[in-house]
Amino acid sequence: MSALAFNYKRKNLSFAKGKGSFLVTAQGKKYLDFVQGIAVNSLGHANQKLIKAINRQSKKLWHVSNAFIIPEGEKLAKRLAKRTFADSIIFQNSGAEATEAAIKVARRYFYSKGKEYKNRIICIKNSFHGRTIAAIHASGSKKMTQGFGPKVPGFDHFEFGDHVKLKKMINKNTAAIMIETVMGEGGIKVIPTWCIKAIREICDKKGILLILDEVQCGIGRSGKFFAFEYANVKPDIVPIAKGIGGGFPIGAVLMTNKVAKAMVPGTHGSTFGGNPLAMAVGNAVLDQINKKLLDNVKKMSKYFISNLKILKKNYPNVIKEVRGLGLLIGLQLYKDQTNFIKKLMDNKLLTIRAAENVVRILPPLNVKKSEIDMALKILNKVCKEYN
Repeated sequence: MSALAFNYKRKNLSFAKGKGSFLVTAQGKKYLDFVQGIAVNSLGHANQKLIKAINRQSKKLWHVSNAFIIPEGEKLAKRLAKRTFADSIIFQNSGAEATEAAIKVARRYFYSKGKEYKNRIICIKNSFHGRTIAAIHASGSKKMTQGFGPKVPGFDHFEFGDHVKLKKMINKNTAAIMIETVMGEGGIKVIPTWCIKAIREICDKKGILLILDEVQCGIGRSGKFFAFEYANVKPDIVPIAKGIGGGFPIGAVLMTNKVAKAMVPGTHGSTFGGNPLAMAVGNAVLDQINKKLLDNVKKMSKYFISNLKILKKNYPNVIKEVRGLGLLIGLQLYKDQTNFIKKLMDNKLLTIRAAENVVRILPPLNVKKSEIDMALKILNKVCKEYN
């Protein structure tokens, strides 16, 4: 019997090694991994440049306190700021921590302005912002908050796409609106460009902040560095994680100078966040998130999604909708997706579930056309069995 707690319903499957888009068991069975640690391994398994970066840094320095200057973190922060809307960055270890930091930044900003009463944040109901106590209540999901009362105050919720209710909810206590640019756990629901633009306008008009959660959809997964770039808007705060570490635990909150000024010494901290080893990996990841890679994401996404739509046309009783942006893709099924995902796994294709009967498909950003063809062949076989 395992000594691990049962908070995960693990599949009876384990792996000994991985390379690129593939995982291999100790018995030598090879699986096409289109989970990639849930959009974490942005450059696939055992990326040689990341291995070299870890080996090189591990021989020099792993960890020092944030009481000292960490050159590797200074470098990564400057590179992220140069490449994005951000002026200032706080490094963390995970997406949940980055979201927590984003909430703190928004509230602290108004506190610094003498408006401590502006501390409520509006989110989409049944979204996903992490597993901490505050983050699950920000998500507005009964399933995630059940058994973890009392309710953490400070969050209000509107239904996906209901801008009428959103506008009515804003009051003198509202500090920010926080949404995922693409809802991952919530069912691969892409927030339309017009919607993001409209929310930015609402925030400007009401004098509140816009937080765009790009923990899952950021760092190239959409085909652009950030998914919100398609809407051509500038957020105030953006939490990131997953892809920036390429498999190594890194999170961060990106901010404009306007809000960052409120985060004075003592307002936030992290023991491990931004340590030299993590920052060396982050820099090695950023080296590879270039135009060539982003062009590959767009090209492979167009090919994959167009063929998935053909699959939907061929199996209209199985697939209800093809969703997604870039290589964050979802197949919404008419029936519960549990058995479908199991059959894909039996055929050596790994996927993962999301809400609304969605099968979530997350290849690495450097996925090859031949690997997508393998996935399509397996998906077609399983759809045929379901039809």
